[in-house]
Amino acid sequence: MKGVSSAPGDYVHFKSQVPLHKIPIGTKQWRYYDYGPKTVPPLICIPGIAGTADVYYKQIMALSMKGYRVISVDIPRVWSYHEWIQAFEKFLDTIDVHHVHLYGTSLGGFLAQLFAHHRPRRVKSLVLSNTYLDTRSFAAAMPWAPFVSWSPSFLLKRYVLTGIRDGPHEPFIADSVDFAVSQVETLSKDDLASRLTLTVEAASVGSLPHSDSFITIMDTNDYCAIPQVLKDELAERYPEARRAYLKTGGDFPFLSRPDEVNLHLQLHLRRVGVEPRPEVVKSISKDGTDGTDSNSQSKKKTDEDKEDRSNNTHQGSGSSTSDQSPTFPESSGSSNDPPLPTDSINPVSMDNLLVMQLITGEVYKSCVVFMLCYCTLVLVHGGFISRQSV
Repeated sequence: MKGVSSAPGDYVHFKSQVPLHKIPIGTKQWRYYDYGPKTVPPLICIPGIAGTADVYYKQIMALSMKGYRVISVDIPRVWSYHEWIQAFEKFLDTIDVHHVHLYGTSLGGFLAQLFAHHRPRRVKSLVLSNTYLDTRSFAAAMPWAPFVSWSPSFLLKRYVLTGIRDGPHEPFIADSVDFAVSQVETLSKDDLASRLTLTVEAASVGSLPHSDSFITIMDTNDYCAIPQVLKDELAERYPEARRAYLKTGGDFPFLSRPDEVNLHLQLHLRRVGVEPRPEVVKSISKDGTDGTDSNSQSKKKTDEDKEDRSNNTHQGSGSSTSDQSPTFPESSGSSNDPPLPTDSINPVSMDNLLVMQLITGEVYKSCVVFMLCYCTLVLVHGGFISRQSV
């Protein structure tokens, strides 16, 4: 894939710095990135059908270094909009986030509007990119929608990929398409089926209690999979919303035009009252920390060291009390578990090792003698060696 590994916002560097979290909430599996100062109200990015949490990696890297907190999520496996609203609310409760700013593209923008309509107190602002207000046109264009859940994976992937314009692109747009296609390949059959089901389910966005001044519409002027008539309907619904048009960018401007998108996101967040904390995050650290200040990190490290020493003291005293440790979300980052002790070896295990080595040696000798006898018998039976010589 061209362009994805170019510094400074390359994907390889991002994966080495930002941990991927996976947590089960009820029957849903949530996969997300959470990076930046935890004291800043987060910007939550919701992808479209062909996206995953990874497609916003350039926003995560750039905005977190500016002092913003960015959370990028995968759309979980939900089969109705009512299920989406409940699942997303439980997710926010689990990660202890009460008020959010939502950035959604395509299907993600539609889901963001639905959540803002049904849970207006939790959504402080919206950034909508290449999205729509209702699903009627998609349902009409997909007559085989009732059979989505029974369709094979390759057919669903092919249908999703046909929505991405094929042809000559600018280099950065071509790179964004390549990356998006690679993310589609990582989606399972059920993931694709659930997203397509959401796309064709009869639903529309009602009136939002939010003022249009808290909404930014960010669209590309060249082309995208969302018909222009649907984008015009969105603009008419929010006439006083801030407009942020990109001259080019295709279906994935957050990948092809990250500098412009990041600038518009920063302007939106400042306009709605989100103050970054650049003094907390001076740079992305190489140890994968999530942007908290050095004093907090050192204090946390000191507390962990004290707890480890306390645990070692209890173990040495032969205490039989075992406290159950809290369960944390699964992360792809490095583990902080203490190393296994190597300075003490059980003498009983050493004796067992010596016995095993002796037994192994005897077995080996027996095998050698058996093979010699067997070869001799074969040679005698074949007439190569006379019985007298034996």
